[in-house]
Amino acid sequence: MYTEIESLIELKNALAEHEGEEISGFVFQCLDFEAETQLLSGKKISNCIFLGCKIPHVMLREVIENNAVFPELDVPYNPHLNCLYTHETLYDAYIPGKPESYAKTLDKVVYDHYIREGKEEANIKETLARRLHDYSITDALYDFLSGYDERKTAAIMGGHSLSRSSDDYRKVARISRHLTERGYLLLSGGGPGAMEATHLGAWMAGKDEASLTKAFEILEKAPSYKDALWLDSAFEVITAFPNPEFESLGIPTWLYGHEPPTPFATRIAKYFANSVREDGLLAVAKGGIVFSPGSAGTVQEVFQEVTQNHYLSFGYASPMVFFNKSFWETEMPIYPLLKTLLAEGKLKNLILSICSDESEVIHELAKFLNEQLAT
Repeated sequence: MYTEIESLIELKNALAEHEGEEISGFVFQCLDFEAETQLLSGKKISNCIFLGCKIPHVMLREVIENNAVFPELDVPYNPHLNCLYTHETLYDAYIPGKPESYAKTLDKVVYDHYIREGKEEANIKETLARRLHDYSITDALYDFLSGYDERKTAAIMGGHSLSRSSDDYRKVARISRHLTERGYLLLSGGGPGAMEATHLGAWMAGKDEASLTKAFEILEKAPSYKDALWLDSAFEVITAFPNPEFESLGIPTWLYGHEPPTPFATRIAKYFANSVREDGLLAVAKGGIVFSPGSAGTVQEVFQEVTQNHYLSFGYASPMVFFNKSFWETEMPIYPLLKTLLAEGKLKNLILSICSDESEVIHELAKFLNEQLAT
């Protein structure tokens, strides 16, 4: 077993515990040893892994001879991240009032590079860099989730095209706000539409209805992510209503990089490989998934979750709550199909419900949580 060291503070604490001993069995991730050469000076280093670290020449020979070294790669993103993204890091160069400044942000620079190199990688360096990046994101994701009860991680799925001015957008935001206030960590695919509404609700947790209404009014100035002021209006809400307390987790992908990630997610696990991202998002939402109206992507997620629950892939089944009866029974009649297959024994272990009222959704997830706590 290796011990992960992701900051200089962790490194100093580890060295204090192993004073005078050989340094062995550590993974050092994205550390700058050039600035702290004395920390490992004179120590025997063996069986360690260095991921994207800056290593001074005085250490280089011993490190290479006795350890595994994964150097930095010449790509515009860090393949060895030791933490999740935030809106500050992805939108680092964004200037409110100047939508064109998005072109210089890390998010857009990486997306442009991704398109130039090809969604299907054409060279081994890019392939390795993307795989290492996505591994690092997964590692950071589970580090973050370790601070939460898995039974209180819930996701809301839905279409990216859902307008900020729609009733469903407001309902999703209110559901998310209520759940966040009850101690849930809310997750989504991290993009616009229903996904953004999820994180807006979490961002506004602890604030009154008048504040949430004001946030809606600000956002309605740019109802679609295709509008030039979509990001501006989001940052206006963030400035007007700071969020010092509540977290939420967005899990987007550069495969759909034309859809910018919502800045309301306080932590962002952005992937290159959509297959890893999709399956992983559903896997960690063990407290339940709310399916709001969507199209092909949401339908895909429904059946991926059906598969995970049917086979109890992660130990137990999680509730699947379909929000908006008219949509899921008539426009996209997946709910009646699943109920029939479950009744006929062709599917197993599904916990299904359908709701059109916000309080019903909250009740269904709370009922599942109480049953889990009682066992």
